[in-house]
Amino acid sequence: MKRWWADVAGFAAGLTVIVVVALWVAQGGVQEVAGGGWGAVAAVGRLAGLVASDLMLLQVLLLARIPWVERAFGQDQLARWHRWVGFTSFHLLVAHIVLITLGYAGPVHDNVLHTFWDLITTYPGMLLALAGAAAIVMVVVTSIKAARRRLRYESWHLLHLYAYLGVGLALPHQLWTGADFLASPIARAYWWTLWATTAAVILIFRVGLPAWRTARHRLEVAEVVAEGPGLTSVYLKGRFLDRLPVRAGQFFQWRFLDGPGWSRAHPYSLSGPPRPDRLRITVKDLGDGSARVATLRPGTRVLVEGPYGRLTGEAYRGGPVTMIACGIGITPLLALLWDLPYRDGEATLVYRARSAQELAFRSEIEWLAARRGLRVVTLLGPRAQDSWLPHGYAESGDLAALRRIVPDARGQHIYICGPDDWSARVRHTAAEAGVAPDRVHVEHFAW
Repeated sequence: MKRWWADVAGFAAGLTVIVVVALWVAQGGVQEVAGGGWGAVAAVGRLAGLVASDLMLLQVLLLARIPWVERAFGQDQLARWHRWVGFTSFHLLVAHIVLITLGYAGPVHDNVLHTFWDLITTYPGMLLALAGAAAIVMVVVTSIKAARRRLRYESWHLLHLYAYLGVGLALPHQLWTGADFLASPIARAYWWTLWATTAAVILIFRVGLPAWRTARHRLEVAEVVAEGPGLTSVYLKGRFLDRLPVRAGQFFQWRFLDGPGWSRAHPYSLSGPPRPDRLRITVKDLGDGSARVATLRPGTRVLVEGPYGRLTGEAYRGGPVTMIACGIGITPLLALLWDLPYRDGEATLVYRARSAQELAFRSEIEWLAARRGLRVVTLLGPRAQDSWLPHGYAESGDLAALRRIVPDARGQHIYICGPDDWSARVRHTAAEAGVAPDRVHVEHFAW
């Protein structure tokens, strides 16, 4: 995707916030603040609520799976922005509730709790807004890292969908009681356009496009193969797979129609290059529902969303390339090793695992080594503290070890896939080795 598309998308997102503030100013917000007193408190509270509403819609759009936005920024970057915008909008929402309540209670010297209850029970749409705020609070609490570590991915994903409910329930109170919304035809037109656009984008890219691709390609399980302890490959067949816009290194959200739990989506990368007649994913049993993959039967129908991800060969134009994988992170990198047009002897695979038993796809890696000159470096053993390397390799430091493993790292394209913290350390080491940022390609597993 051309860079100017990314610039346009970023500018449009920032512009929405500017427009919201400008509309608030046009409705006398600055004069109310300048006047001081409780009116200023209420005016700031209204501004906090308006910006919070705008950011909530932007938060939804960030993960709406818009293909052009995905290709411009990558899902990793969008997820980070989604998280930052989400927490910011939540804090502004809390500020809105507190300041509006104080602004209404102050002039009449009323009890704050009584005023809050009066606002909730007498103003149209406020009970729905309270329910929406409760849904958003639940989403925010479960998005805190400490809480996420205690939840299975499926549970977290299901709870996270309540963000849509929370945003939707806030709309009626804005329509019926929002002073800034009701007072200006321009404000009404702006907000209606923003709400309608967001709803349309969600329906098209989160519902319509996946449903259309699922119906068109009719994917089903063709074969299930055990690759090793806790590691299973699933081969899938379907119609018109040559027209499926997927590249090696990308992933889909998969739903297997094999019984209870089918509605929970799982992100799995292709572990081989896409073929006109078949796709392959490889799944490690991590206890989050992935174990059921080993029990799939041929003929099981599949629902798909995607493809997603920027860990592809789109930016690769030839030359030396190094793949650095940890554990199940080998899957998209193996697909790239099959797919990329590197010359004989130009590719290196650095494969990190706890033990030799955890090394997957040995026969394919050996074939690539014999037929395409792939150089393979295995890093086995427990990971050293504050390092991405195992004990024994990390003694001289990460940078020295990388230069020893890949002497010409600076001139390489570096592809990294593994756990978040591990990938971040490898990326930092590559930067220390002088690898240009546009030559470092990373895929994260964190949710």
